Amino acid sequence: MQGLLKVSRIIDAINSQIGKKVAWLILLAVIVATVNALVRKIFNMSSNAWLELQWMLFGAVFLMCASWTLQVKEHIRIDILNSQLPKRVQQWIDLLGHLLFLLPFCALMVYHSWPFFWRSYAVNEQSLSAGGLPQWPAKGLLIVGFFMLFCQGISEVIKQIAIMRGLMEDEETLRGHAAAAEAEAQRLLDQAKAQGLAS
Repeated sequence: MQGLLKVSRIIDAINSQIGKKVAWLILLAVIVATVNALVRKIFNMSSNAWLELQWMLFGAVFLMCASWTLQVKEHIRIDILNSQLPKRVQQWIDLLGHLLFLLPFCALMVYHSWPFFWRSYAVNEQSLSAGGLPQWPAKGLLIVGFFMLFCQGISEVIKQIAIMRGLMEDEETLRGHAAAAEAEAQRLLDQAKAQGLAS
């Protein structure tokens, strides 16, 4: 199991580094959008390439940061029912969810995205809009993004099994924005209880 945990740590480190770097493309997308809007308003000029570059940059961030987002547990979760269940049941739900849904879905996406990308690359597919960008790089991002998410899913499965076997501390405590929201909710509950007792 220690060997698998080492693999998990390597996957986490790679996806974390890629995610942190790729996230900066959001700033580039904002700059491109701003310059494009200014040029259009001031000089009455526009370019389909600039417009397409914006959504390609956003697509790159969405796809290549998804694995990092999963790692830090920032994906949207519906915890209304799940939080009422025993911790052991929650752990089984997470484990089976990754094994039965996340990993097969990512594998299918990689499998079906490859010919989709390859056909586009083989003919150097271009945008249907005049002056647009080549389409195959965006299609290639599907393969990269879902492969990274698949690898992160494997890492999460390894960690979950280690936690359930008592080989690793449970880091399921929410982090990031989720942690802040959870702490604020608890503070409001405590405050409401205190006011209820006082009145």
